[in-house]
Amino acid sequence: RKDAHDRQAIVEHLREQLKQGEKSLVGNKGYRKYLRVAGKERFVIDEQKIKAEARYDGKWVLRRNLDLPAEQIALKYKQLWMVEDIFRTMKSILDTRPIYHKCTETIRGHVFCSFLALCLRKELADRLAATGSDLEWNDVVRDLVELQEMHTVFSGKPFVLRSQLKGCVHKVLQAVGVAVAPTVREA
Repeated sequence: RKDAHDRQAIVEHLREQLKQGEKSLVGNKGYRKYLRVAGKERFVIDEQKIKAEARYDGKWVLRRNLDLPAEQIALKYKQLWMVEDIFRTMKSILDTRPIYHKCTETIRGHVFCSFLALCLRKELADRLAATGSDLEWNDVVRDLVELQEMHTVFSGKPFVLRSQLKGCVHKVLQAVGVAVAPTVREA
């Protein structure tokens, strides 16, 4: 259903854009997929392409060069997807710029960072499980992102202010053995 909904949204927006002018659509990869040339510099929506894609709604289509059973390939792909998802989450938390792979070193760096993020998540999940906590990963990330410290100077003295602990932050800090800093402390 999600695939059909996403495709329908693209096609509806594409129909609107076609009414306004065609040139800008050709450069859009999402739109170009559903366009076909119908005469000189004229484009129309390719209804057959839309129907053909509907056959794959809710399915994965994987091409492989390994001699493994389809179930094992699908499982490995799902694990890869989970690693990439964790990497994206960590990039978002750390507010890093996009990474473009142009050479072997950047590819290795991407794989290393993805694996490191996966190890950190797994370790945190294991420590939380050991304390009996059954927290959702999205809740953990959301609450940890809210935890902040601010350095300030008051009457010539430097202080560090900590934001209030929200949600599951206290449980997470306990699980990893980190003492909760006071709300206000001298720097």
